[in-house]
Amino acid sequence: MTSLLALVSSLLWGTADFEGGRLSRKHAPIAVLGFSQVIGLLFGIAIVVVSGDWHAQAFGAGGYFIPGVCAGFLGYFGLICLYAGLASGNMGVVSPISSLSAVVPLSYALLHGDSLSIITTIGVVLALGGAFCASGPELSQGLPTRPLLLAIGAAFGFGTALTFISIGSQSSALMTMVTMRAATFIVTIGIALRFRTTGGFTKSEYPSLIFMGVADFLANLLLGVACNNGSVSVAMVLGSMYPIATALLAFKFLKERLHKVQYVGIFLAVSGVAIISAF
Repeated sequence: MTSLLALVSSLLWGTADFEGGRLSRKHAPIAVLGFSQVIGLLFGIAIVVVSGDWHAQAFGAGGYFIPGVCAGFLGYFGLICLYAGLASGNMGVVSPISSLSAVVPLSYALLHGDSLSIITTIGVVLALGGAFCASGPELSQGLPTRPLLLAIGAAFGFGTALTFISIGSQSSALMTMVTMRAATFIVTIGIALRFRTTGGFTKSEYPSLIFMGVADFLANLLLGVACNNGSVSVAMVLGSMYPIATALLAFKFLKERLHKVQYVGIFLAVSGVAIISAF
């Protein structure tokens, strides 16, 4: 179940990131992010009302509030870097580096008692290496400085946010996600008031923005649940497969050419996922 939840999470993330990168080529990345985050908050509140999960412990040791706030701000920073990077050049430049964000929560989990068998470790290495290669251009072409720096920023933001998600989810995965969106909502309102704009989106773009908000929220929620139902290390690694979905969608709809290293990466990633799921 952990593997399935994490893989569905990565699929949702990858699709949301594709839409975010596509819209960020027409609008300011921070506007795309802000609008989708508000949608995510409203969606999360609706789930809380239906589920009644607000009774979970918020403060103190094991509470979700502080980790949720930290995850919100750090994740927001990571998404701004990601969308700006995706909008500034080939999507395959930023996505693979940002996928290495899984190294941060993986290291945290291993340092705090999580353990992996030798076979599972091999699967983890293959999956991470595959995710990097599967969405990246030929390294011989070089990486432009600006997308590279933005990708590193995205990896740092996502990695630390994922770590806090795993911590907060010990109390409540759902309330951790809602707290994240509440934190980013404050930032979004501040930015909207500062620039006196809501992004200038057309009606035809609203469905994509709504999908992004819902998909991103569900991706975080499913990953949090996966962390509570199995190995945090495995969940984080499988959840980092999202660049593959982003690259394949860019290939399909934006006609971005896949390079040889990407085909190799997809094979390695699928092999790694198969090993992790089997053992």
